Parts: sequence; C-alpha cells; structure tokens
Amino acid sequence: MPGNGRAGWRLETVLRHLRPGRPAALPTSAQTGAATNPGEFHYTLDNGLLTPEQRHFYEENGYLLIKNLVSDEDIERFRNEFIKICKKEIQVPGLIAMRDVTIAKSEFIPDEKAITKIQDFQEDEELFRYCTLPQILKYVECFTGPNIMAMHTMLINKPPDPGKMSSRHPMHQDLHYFPFRPADLIVAAWTAMERVDRSNGCLVVLPGTHKGSLKQHDYPEWEGGVNKMYHGVRDYDANQPRVHLEMKKGDTVFFHPLLIHGSGANQTQGFRKAISCHFASADCYYIDVKGTSQENIEREVLEIAHKKYGVTIPVTLKDTWMIRGRLVKGERINL
Repeated sequence: MPGNGRAGWRLETVLRHLRPGRPAALPTSAQTGAATNPGEFHYTLDNGLLTPEQRHFYEENGYLLIKNLVSDEDIERFRNEFIKICKKEIQVPGLIAMRDVTIAKSEFIPDEKAITKIQDFQEDEELFRYCTLPQILKYVECFTGPNIMAMHTMLINKPPDPGKMSSRHPMHQDLHYFPFRPADLIVAAWTAMERVDRSNGCLVVLPGTHKGSLKQHDYPEWEGGVNKMYHGVRDYDANQPRVHLEMKKGDTVFFHPLLIHGSGANQTQGFRKAISCHFASADCYYIDVKGTSQENIEREVLEIAHKKYGVTIPVTLKDTWMIRGRLVKGERINL
C-alpha cells in the first residue's frame, strides 16, 4: 500500500475509480460561474421560508444570521465526538487534523488543546449529522435548491493566541478552494458552538463583496507565521466597512462563497469552537483551475495528497473534491 497505509490506498483506489466518469470541465472563463435567477432576487430562491426582508438582506450583504438554530444537545454531542477524535479514541477515514503553526512537533500531545481544526469529517456519522439536520437543510435549500450536496466539512477549534497572532484567519473567499460552480448555488453554514465575540475571534465579513469576482489569494506576510492553507485575498479595500458577527451558542450564519471574510485572534484562554459545512447544489459542475488564480491552492493540495497519502497517480484539485461530496437531500445530478 502506498503512502499512509490504508488511507493512501483508499484515496488512490477511489481516484482510479472516478477517472473514467469525470464530468467534463467547462471553460475556465466560468471562474465565478454565477447562476442566473431572473427577477428581483439573484442569490436566493423562493421556497416560502425566508421573509422578503431576509432575502433582501442576503441579496445585498451576502450573509444571513439565524438565531438559536442548533440545539444545545446537538452541539454537546458534536463537542464530545471532537474530543474523542483529538484523543485518538476513534479513527475517521480521510479526516484531516490541523494544529497551530506555533506548536512544535516535540510539544504535540493528542488532545483538543493541540488540534485547531478538523476537516473532511464526512465519514464520521456523528459529526456528519450536522450536515443533515433538517433545520440546517431547510435554510440551505433557499440558496442551492432541493438537490443538496455536503461538500466541505469543518470543526474549528480556535486556540488561545500564543502571542504571535497566528490564530487569526486572513480575509479570504471560500470559492478560492472550490473547483465547482456556479458560485451562487454554493452556501456555507457556520454554527457557533459557544458564545463567539470579538474577544475570542468571531467572524468578520465585508458585506456586499459577494457581488464581486474571485480575487487572487496568497499567504499573507504576517509576523509569527500563518497556518497551512490559510490563504488571504491579496488586494481588497481594507477601509471598506466590516461587520463583526457576534453569535451565541447555536446561532448559525449562512454566507456566499465569494463573501470576503476572516476572523480575528483569540485573546481569551478558552478554545473557540464552531462547526461548519459548505453545501452546493447537485446541479453544480466541476471546472479545471489551470490557468486561473486557483492554481496555487491546487498545487498545495496535491503536494499534501502526495506527502500524506503517498498518492502516485496524477490527480487534480477536482479529483480531491469528487471523493468528499455526499448527497444529503434530493437527487444527485453532477457533483
């Protein structure tokens, strides 16, 4: 078995299986790939859930905050599962655990204080329940339509900042990481697992930037370093009005993948937790990112795939995403 044992073998086997049936790539000019919704509303669908005021707010700002959407009971179950993963009490195929750049390998101890984020928990049925919660999906459908794929899963455990400001997340657009379009049929759901405010690094958004294009992203030049794959927008108006999204436990924000957002440093002694999933319509299609601003993230993702899993066959960014998506509602079409 190549690379990281069973995980590498599994990834390479799946990629080999996927290759003959890859959806054809559309021209890279469709980099943003906005959906066309005729009439007054461009970014939301009329399914009777959102009020006209909520739809107008999302159309204008690119995000929508829904209070008290996820129960305390569910959040505690997610928290307990996360702790088990951190302690290596359970193993989840394909899951990526990340730690802060300031934590030396020699200091690494497998517990929740060392893990800053887990990604791709789609094979963990307890955490993946978040992506299937009816109250989450009913809102997701307002942006994606009835056929919904869960594409990218994360549980973020922002640590107390070690004094080097490495717990910050640069201002970025999530579409930078995604080789599927159209952007308007993709939405993130981000749920606070405890009170989130400016002291522990709440989300910061630039309202209205979802109406723009996908910008060039690179590593920011920060003292103290930046965590792996935490790219940031190269050029944006730093004087543009920004909103700090202070949220209570269970509050959930839905936002567009072109919305420029980030988060500040955690200045408290606690770990700020949130659980998130990016959803996409099953009508979305994959693109080839070669020749676009996304080439740098493709290069980095493939380097990790080769290093971590020992994948020996040629792969693309599109390939790595094709094995992540799971249908959560309706009918699978393209993705």
